[in-house]
Amino acid sequence: MANLDLQLQGFRLTTAQIYYYFPDYPKLIQEFLWQDYDVAPRFPKLHNFLDFWKKDIDGTLHSVYVANQRLVTVGNLKSFDAQIDY
Repeated sequence: MANLDLQLQGFRLTTAQIYYYFPDYPKLIQEFLWQDYDVAPRFPKLHNFLDFWKKDIDGTLHSVYVANQRLVTVGNLKSFDAQIDY
């Protein structure tokens, strides 16, 4: 239920492909996938994670690609007048 509450508050499922240089082999690029519920377009949770990465993880960032998707959306409501006689 916590995820549903977040989605109703405007959070979206956010995935970041993070490419970084492998510390022991600086010419080798690795990929790390990060996923969490975050608020677009500012992505505060992602920025906090990337700040942590820069401070505490040895791998230098190369690039970050971000995708997000609303999972809960407003449904389409179609109404019509009809009478069904049995």
